[in-house]
Amino acid sequence: MHPVLEKVTEQVIARSRETRAAYLKRIEAAIAEGPQRNKLPCANLAHGFAVCSAIEKEELSHGPKPNVGIISAYNDMLSAHEPYKDYPALIKQAVREAGGVAQFAGGVPAMCDGVTQGMPGMELSLFSRDVIAMSTAIGLAHNMFDAALYLGVCDKIVPGLLIGALSFGHLPAVFVPAGPMTSGLSNKEKSRARQKYAEGKIGEKELLESEAKSYHSPGTCTFYGTANSNQMMVEIMGLHLPGSSFINPYTPLRDELTKAAARQVLKFTALGNDFRPIAHVIDEKAIINAIIGLLATGGSTNHTIHLIAIARAAGIIINWDDFDALSKVIPLLTKIYPNGPADVNQFQAAGGMSLLIHELLDHGLLHGDILTIGDQRGMAQYSQVPTLQDGQLQWQPGPSESRDPEIIASVAKPFAAGGGLHVMHGNLGRGVSKISAVSEDHQVVTAPAMVFDDQLDVVAAFKRGELEKDVIVVLRFQGPKANGMPELHKLTPVLGVLQDRGFKVGLLTDGRMSGASGKVPSAIHMWPECIDGGPLAKVRDGDIIVMNTQTGEVNVQVDPAEFKARVAEPNHATGHHFGMGRELFGAMRAQASTAETGATNLFFVD
Repeated sequence: MHPVLEKVTEQVIARSRETRAAYLKRIEAAIAEGPQRNKLPCANLAHGFAVCSAIEKEELSHGPKPNVGIISAYNDMLSAHEPYKDYPALIKQAVREAGGVAQFAGGVPAMCDGVTQGMPGMELSLFSRDVIAMSTAIGLAHNMFDAALYLGVCDKIVPGLLIGALSFGHLPAVFVPAGPMTSGLSNKEKSRARQKYAEGKIGEKELLESEAKSYHSPGTCTFYGTANSNQMMVEIMGLHLPGSSFINPYTPLRDELTKAAARQVLKFTALGNDFRPIAHVIDEKAIINAIIGLLATGGSTNHTIHLIAIARAAGIIINWDDFDALSKVIPLLTKIYPNGPADVNQFQAAGGMSLLIHELLDHGLLHGDILTIGDQRGMAQYSQVPTLQDGQLQWQPGPSESRDPEIIASVAKPFAAGGGLHVMHGNLGRGVSKISAVSEDHQVVTAPAMVFDDQLDVVAAFKRGELEKDVIVVLRFQGPKANGMPELHKLTPVLGVLQDRGFKVGLLTDGRMSGASGKVPSAIHMWPECIDGGPLAKVRDGDIIVMNTQTGEVNVQVDPAEFKARVAEPNHATGHHFGMGRELFGAMRAQASTAETGATNLFFVD
């Protein structure tokens, strides 16, 4: 095991000792009570199985049959979740054949960030994670279940489901993926069309044709954003069946994996002899594995927020220093768009998760001794791949070498020595930067600031030609308390055009970019956020800012006494608290914690 990995793990365990112990004490108390359904009064239980068959009623009343709750984020507008429409029937049949009962426990909301990017609805996106966690709890609060299956893929949805599942940590849990859509228009061509549209070289008709060829069918979008980072993360923590994350929907293998996941969770209930509640699966080492996977693949910066909230749900305290320390020793092993031209289907064809996990384990860069939901207990089985042999699901050894070294590299010859995720710090606060997709000659920027309070104002200034210069765009009042911390993905084409024209360009914000953030250097998630008087609110147009994403330094070159004496500017952007449901989230904005503590309302945070 790499000594830095050992040290960070030890630090997380020590930091979390009290909170983890308190969490496990609550879970062990719930486990000691035994199956909750046995305590339901007759009228309560009758309500709970009213629509079940006579045989199922008998089994749930008196027999030792396990009951599996299904929590699903299905809707048929979100392409990644559309395949879930068929899963409850598949799961119920598989569970019935394996000797159990399954009930649809509840649905959770699932918004598509791709639809809401740059729109008012995006200001609900981050907080939808906490709503999903609470909705999960509502679905499981009937005390009818011995285990649960979680159906979700995208953005805030998987983190929300996982936080909710950890609240019911006494139940075994298996997460069930739906898989990516088949490859359409390449991500590189899609990005090129967006930049041409930003420059006025093509119109909306041509842009829509490009987008529709890219996002064209059921399944996850094929670029490596938050949704596919979720799938990687859940598998490398041991909550997916080995090799199941990136199998396309509506294929025989995908269906067999779904049925296998349903059978698998039955093995781990308290009614059997191999009890594996999710509270025991998600421990400090599993959380560290998720960070490692994120760094090794150049995954979404959103998880520097979500993973912290997930960890807290399990009583584990991590912070950005843990990401930063591991980033120095975890090599970048994949090039998937926006970190390279390949999509997730090409990643899967090159060796996928099995090869990635094999490489990390083989070089002491991953905890192999964690509890998982696989047939075995450690991570070694996750270097296997699922196959169908005469219609039967089997696992066989995955590749030991990359089938395409331009997509998956080896630890011996990585794409970069470090994971490319750095803590940013200086007189403008503390944030993060992802540079795995930023070329080395763009990683250090010194330029005058142009200050904005609304991302649409940045786009308007670009169209007026006011950004045709070296510039660091300072976008303020984008934190969770200000407006819900929407992703600022709309700025990616604009800033990319300026960079391509030869200007030195950067972005500095207390908001988020997204898993699709790419070639423009940025310092994001900066806190204290501006609405709390953070230092970004003191920056003025023309101030010279030095942003060094290699060293993690971000500073404004203003005399310290003068900068301290400045009065923080108020938020000049209006209209962000009402309309499209935003008025319903005022309490969540007001009580949100900082980005580094998960931007959440669900936990008491120091």
